[in-house]
Amino acid sequence: MGNFQELVDRWLFDPTTGKIVATIAGLIGIYVLVRLLRQNVINRFVSQIAQRGRARRAVNVVGYILAFFYVVAIFSDSLGQLTVFFGVAAAGIAFALQEVIASIAGWVAITLGGFYKIGDRVQLGGIKGDVIDTGLLRTTLVECGDWVNADLYNGRIVRIANSFVFKEPVFNYTANFPFLWDEITIPVKYESDRQLAREILNRVLLDVVGSYVREADSAWEQMALRYMVEDASVEPVVTMVATDNWVEFTLRYVVDYQRRRSTKDRLFSRILDAFDETEGRVSVASMTVHLVQTPTFNVRIAEPE
Repeated sequence: MGNFQELVDRWLFDPTTGKIVATIAGLIGIYVLVRLLRQNVINRFVSQIAQRGRARRAVNVVGYILAFFYVVAIFSDSLGQLTVFFGVAAAGIAFALQEVIASIAGWVAITLGGFYKIGDRVQLGGIKGDVIDTGLLRTTLVECGDWVNADLYNGRIVRIANSFVFKEPVFNYTANFPFLWDEITIPVKYESDRQLAREILNRVLLDVVGSYVREADSAWEQMALRYMVEDASVEPVVTMVATDNWVEFTLRYVVDYQRRRSTKDRLFSRILDAFDETEGRVSVASMTVHLVQTPTFNVRIAEPE
C-alpha cells in the first residue's frame, strides 16, 4: 500500500504531469473561447453572410495559432534539447507539404489582397464559376459553362487549391465593376432602309439595356479613380460595317454579368419583331450565292441502237 501511495504522489507531483494537465486545460479554454466568438459574437455583430464566413475562418486560424504558442510556452524548457530534431523535422514536413503551404499562402493572399470573395464570378485554372466558399486550402466554385452554353450553372461543385493564385491568372467578373461589355451582330440586306434599321436597333437597345447605364457609369467612375484607367463609355452604341454579302450592325452594351444570355434573348426577339413590323423595309440577311458566269458544258447524247 505504501508503494502505491508513493507512486501516486510521484505521478501527481511530477512536472511533466502538471504540464500535460495545464496543456489540456488551456486547449479546452481556447476551444470554448473560439466557439463563443463564432456562435455569439460573430453571428450577432456580422450581418452579411460572406463577411460572417470570413470572420469565422479568421477566428479559427487565430485559435490554432494561440493553441500552438500556448503549447510551446508550456514545454519551452524541454524544447531546447530538441532543436536539431525539430529543425530537420520541419524541413522534411515543409518539403512534403509544400503544396499545402502554398495553398495556405494563397488563402492569405486571397483574403488580404482581395483577389475575390464569396459571391464573385471568377475563372481559376480554366474553370469558371461563382465562389461559394474560400477555405484555408481550397476555393469552392459552382461551375458555369463547359457543356452548358453561356454563363449558366452546369451543376458541378469544383474545389480548386488556393495555390492556383500564384500559378495562373485570376479572372474576376465582378470585382469593383459588376458589369460586362457584350455585343451582338445583326446582318441586314443591302436593299433595306439602313437608316430605319439603325433607328430600330437604337430604340430596342435603349429599351432593353438602358436601365444599366446609370449604375454602370457610377461603378466605372469609382473604378477609374481607384485604378487610373481610361474613362470608358458605358452608353449603348450601334455601329455599321459593309461586308461582301450584307450590312452588318453591331450592338455594344453593358449588362449584368448574370444576365448576358437572357438579355441577348430579349434583344433578338424585340429586333426581329420590330423588323417584321416594317413590312419588308428592313429585312435580316442570310447567305446568298450569285452565279456570275458558268463554264461551257459539252454534252453528247448517244443515239439508242
